Amino acid sequence: MILNRKLSALIISAVIILFTTTRCGKKSDIYHVAIGTGGVTGVYYPAGGAIARMVNKKTDRYKIRVTVESTSGSVYNINAVLSGDINFGIAQSDRLFQACRGFAEWEKAGPQRNIRSVFGLHHESITMVASEKSGIKKFYDIRGKIINLGNPGSGQLQNARDAMEAFGINESEIRAEYIKAVEAAGLLQDERIDAFFYTVGHPNGSLKEAAAGRVKVRIVDLSGKPLNALFKKYPFYTASVIPAEMYPGILNTEDIATFGVRALLICSAGTRTDAVYALVKEVFDNFDEFKKLHPAYAVLTREDMLKGMTAPFHEGAMKYYRETGLDRYIN
Repeated sequence: MILNRKLSALIISAVIILFTTTRCGKKSDIYHVAIGTGGVTGVYYPAGGAIARMVNKKTDRYKIRVTVESTSGSVYNINAVLSGDINFGIAQSDRLFQACRGFAEWEKAGPQRNIRSVFGLHHESITMVASEKSGIKKFYDIRGKIINLGNPGSGQLQNARDAMEAFGINESEIRAEYIKAVEAAGLLQDERIDAFFYTVGHPNGSLKEAAAGRVKVRIVDLSGKPLNALFKKYPFYTASVIPAEMYPGILNTEDIATFGVRALLICSAGTRTDAVYALVKEVFDNFDEFKKLHPAYAVLTREDMLKGMTAPFHEGAMKYYRETGLDRYIN
C-alpha cells in the first residue's frame, strides 16, 4: 500500500514536471524584443507602440512579441542597443552618425561598428520661432537679438550652432540663452527672448503654444545656398518643409523651408534576421495605416524612409527591400 502511494506520488510529480516543461517550451518559442523610444509625450513613443501593435497582431505567425520602453532618447537607445539591453531603438540620424564614427559621447570608445539601420521615420526639423516684435524675418536678422539655442550638452544646441555656422553668424554676435527648448515658448510669450531654436517633429505642442499666444510669432526660413557646405560636411542633415497650416495663428502664410535630421529605427548587427524582417514587413505592408498614427508621419513615403541612413542596413531589412524592389531607393 505504501509502495502504491509512493508510486502514485512519483507519477503525479512526473506529470507536473512534464506539463510545466511543455508550457515553458511553448513560451520559449516566442522571441521577446524591446524597442527603446523616448518620453511618453513625444513622437518616438507612439512610433514604437504602433510598430509593436502591428507585429503583435501576428505573434502566432512570427513567434515574436514586441514591447515598448520609454527612455531618455537617442544616446541611451544607441548604447542600449549596442549592449543588448534592448533589441531596437529610435535615434536621431546625427547621433547615429557620431556613434558610427566615434565622435562626441563615443570618442573614447571609438567607432561603433555594430549598429545597423532598419528604416527612417519622420523628419525632425531645425525650427526657429521668432516674435513679431523682434523684427526677425530672415535668419541674418538674429544678430544682436536674444536667442535661445538649447541646453548645454544637447543635440539641440549643436543643431543651432551648425545653423549659425552655415549662415556665417558667430555665437558672439547674438545674446545667447541656453535653456531647454520645451521651456522656450513660454519665454517668448513673456518677451524674455526674441527667438528660439527647436529641433523637433511637427506638429509639436510647444510650438502650438507659441503660435496661440498673445505675442505673434513667425517661423523663420532656413534654406538656400548657405546650407550646401553644411550638407556636404554633415550628411545626416537633409532639407525639410514645415507646413504652415500645422500652426494656426503664426504670421507665415506659406510653408517654411528648413533642414534637419531624421528619426531612425536601429538595431545591432546581431539582432535576429527574422525579427528585423517582421518589423519592416508589417510597417511597409500596412503603410497607409502606419501613416495615420501621427501627423508627423503624414508626409512619409516608402522611398523617403530609406534615405539619409548613417549606418549600414541590417540584413533582415535588406531582405524585405530586395523582395519588394525598394532597394533601388537606397543611397
